[in-house]
Amino acid sequence: MEAAPLTDATTAFTGDLVKSIAKELAASEFASPAMTLPEAFNQLSYDQFRDIRFRTDQAIWRGDPIDFELQLLPMGWLYNTPVELWLVDGGTARRLKADSNLFSIGPLVKDTGEGAPYGFSGFRVHGPINRPDYFDEYLVFQGASYFRAVGREQLYGLSARGLAINTARPGGEEFPLFRAFWIEKPQPGERSIIVHALLDSESVTGAYRFVAEPGESTIVDVEATLYPRRALKHVGLGPLTSMFLHGPGHHRIRDDFRPAVHDSDGLAIFNGNNECIWRPLTNPRRLQASAFLDKNVKGFGLCQRPRSFHSYEDLEARYEKRPTVWIEPKGRWGAGYVELIEIPTGEEIHDNIVAYWKPTKELEAGVPFTFGYRMHWTNSLPVAWSGALTAATRVGRGKTDGTTKFIVDFIGPALQNRSQMPVAVVSANPGTISDVAVHENPEIKGLRVSFELDPAGTDLCELRLALKLGDQQISETWLYRWTSS
Repeated sequence: MEAAPLTDATTAFTGDLVKSIAKELAASEFASPAMTLPEAFNQLSYDQFRDIRFRTDQAIWRGDPIDFELQLLPMGWLYNTPVELWLVDGGTARRLKADSNLFSIGPLVKDTGEGAPYGFSGFRVHGPINRPDYFDEYLVFQGASYFRAVGREQLYGLSARGLAINTARPGGEEFPLFRAFWIEKPQPGERSIIVHALLDSESVTGAYRFVAEPGESTIVDVEATLYPRRALKHVGLGPLTSMFLHGPGHHRIRDDFRPAVHDSDGLAIFNGNNECIWRPLTNPRRLQASAFLDKNVKGFGLCQRPRSFHSYEDLEARYEKRPTVWIEPKGRWGAGYVELIEIPTGEEIHDNIVAYWKPTKELEAGVPFTFGYRMHWTNSLPVAWSGALTAATRVGRGKTDGTTKFIVDFIGPALQNRSQMPVAVVSANPGTISDVAVHENPEIKGLRVSFELDPAGTDLCELRLALKLGDQQISETWLYRWTSS
């Protein structure tokens, strides 16, 4: 098989190369990567972009005795920033070249000329994740600092990012980008692939190292060193971006035949006090931010808990196959908070949910900042905790005008082999809670809690619910923000 096209650019590669580049880059002002392209490649429409196809027979490492292949992604449409791609083998990095050897150009892209040059926007990794005789895609890096992964038998859903800066803050959000990748060729028998990335933006540069191991849950270990050009007052670590349109716990969209439409239905947090928190997601009429204060958070993530097709009834999107993503910090992250941003949307094509860890202390200009975490792209939370989990949240009209009825189902081993019924402790701030009841729910082998909220004329109420046996809490802490609109 013919080798993938390479430029003459080669360099010796060690694990510290990206750090040295990032540190040097931080000493100068940010300049967005740019590439002069033939006119035919400027301002491509979606259909034209789709007409530039990677030649799958040219997949990187195809035919080699390893369980990894790379397919490359072209510039165009929304992806108009060029990305350098380097292959690392035997301590040497060689830069890939985007041309007609790797891509075929369809008839919708006219007047390209023979051998017209263009650029990469990212890449995707394939391997035998679902069956041994077929290489499926399970990891992709494309656009700003976005990347996505899936576990076995999953479909792409929410996205991760390298870094979040000034999300939902005055002055607008800053979107760092990965401007270059160095992808190490795995050795025969290795189960993981290593990707190095150079992050850059107006405020910061960074050196990232990703180690991805596909499987029933795909695990991605992330190590990063940031080099701030200026003080970062509002920075988000381990940021996740998802979509929530509607569901039984928040159905502002009322004319959809599907009972739920979302890539994630809740934010889960395992805080430094060993408390598990569950916050159902909403699609508010106005942007809202929620901060969950903590110290040395043990983990957080955006979760897709309903796994039945009938929870969604969508034969195309198959939302029941979207992954849960759990962020597990390495080391102690200190004081800060998990921030949840919920943005109004009327369409499922828009990601409107963001979650990340915000350190209390700002990152100082000129002072390197190192952190790491493990990501689980999975079906359920990888947390060793025996308490009851929230299985579903449902919201409807209460008995009297202006009241709202809540139904919250719980499942888990903590509810089995009980000698008595747990007590539901429910509070509202402000507002009044009434008609609290706990019932057996044999359909899920769990419990159902019901109660009513009277907001007493207020526009926003913060709700809190937990199951207790005596003085011991045996469930997640369920939190919900009710709003009048």
